Amino acid sequence: MEFKRKQLDVLINRTNQAQRVIQVLTGPRQVGKTTIVKQLCNSINIPYTYVIAENEANSTTWVIQQWETARLKFKNADSDSYLLIIDEIQKIKNWSETVKQLWDTDTFNELNLKVILLGSSGLMLQQGLNESLAGRFELLKIPHWNFNEINSCFGLTHEQYAWFGGYPGAMPFIKNEKRWKEYVKNALIEATISKDVLMLTTIHKPALMKQVFEMGVHYSSKILSYNKMLGQLQDAGNTVTIAHYLNLLDVAGLLTGLQKFYIEKHREKSSSPKWQIKNTALFSALSKNSFKQVSNDAIKWGQVIESAIGAHLINMADEGDYEVYYWRHKNEEVDFILKKDDYIIAIEVKSGLSKFTRGMDTFRNKYNPTKILLVGTSGLLWQEFLEINPKTLFD
Repeated sequence: MEFKRKQLDVLINRTNQAQRVIQVLTGPRQVGKTTIVKQLCNSINIPYTYVIAENEANSTTWVIQQWETARLKFKNADSDSYLLIIDEIQKIKNWSETVKQLWDTDTFNELNLKVILLGSSGLMLQQGLNESLAGRFELLKIPHWNFNEINSCFGLTHEQYAWFGGYPGAMPFIKNEKRWKEYVKNALIEATISKDVLMLTTIHKPALMKQVFEMGVHYSSKILSYNKMLGQLQDAGNTVTIAHYLNLLDVAGLLTGLQKFYIEKHREKSSSPKWQIKNTALFSALSKNSFKQVSNDAIKWGQVIESAIGAHLINMADEGDYEVYYWRHKNEEVDFILKKDDYIIAIEVKSGLSKFTRGMDTFRNKYNPTKILLVGTSGLLWQEFLEINPKTLFD
């Protein structure tokens, strides 16, 4: 079966075009970037070289060697183009300037060597793409797997997906939940923080950043100010430090903080964030409880469901070209606000024990949203919502 069919089709189309442009695939760990490239190579008639930057390949010399090898192979190939694929490019220090020089040389010499770069962390964008390679690349973001993808490949139920999340590499372990949790914690969480964050940027308090991550996961779907967070953290530093760490965790595909919805854009960043995991596996792996225990606890299960809805919305936001917020005024709240141009969609998530508030009424009177939706035990079932591509809500 082909994974991430939409992204694969985009990549095939771009690669087959006559125009040369560097294709960059980025996204969280283990969401299928390498698999997509393998499928690409089986779908096109262009000879290629695939290499991966291992830990020992930490200099730009290695990049130059691989590039020169591809040039030689292209010269001896019976083809009018050639494809060089470099995986885990973020492991190479100062890679972007070297790629720029090599790419510009081929462009000047009219050498039709095409290039695809893969990176397991969005932090690579801040490490050179926009600076060194401006005007030379196209970005293709690979999000976490949604329910339809996981269900199609592994047959999980909606409830299983809400708990075990969307990491395909972890799916073989779900029958042994203890083993599954260890895999997610070690192969995904620890690897992302230690390799994709700590190795790519200067972190003065790595232990504090891990505390921010764990607390943010614990408070997923809840609003918690930075000041209140400071009171629960050891060696907390200040609110600016916490906000910076949250931004790094966001770019790494782990955790984000939704901003409060305002018509006035300048007021958004002054609000307390609503903490939101990008994959529910992160919450479950750090939980001391099991799937069975939490699914029988209405309050805890309600947090899982709202987190699953939130993750679905933010992971599909790039494709749908919309922004995700929350709204709150005093004790009144609307769980998610989607905004695209002048269209505003307000979404309320209600589990069985959710307390009724007049938040939607107040928001509707104040902002006159284009659509209002109720997701949960009444209205649209949360299981049905996970099957919907949120961009269709704007149709």
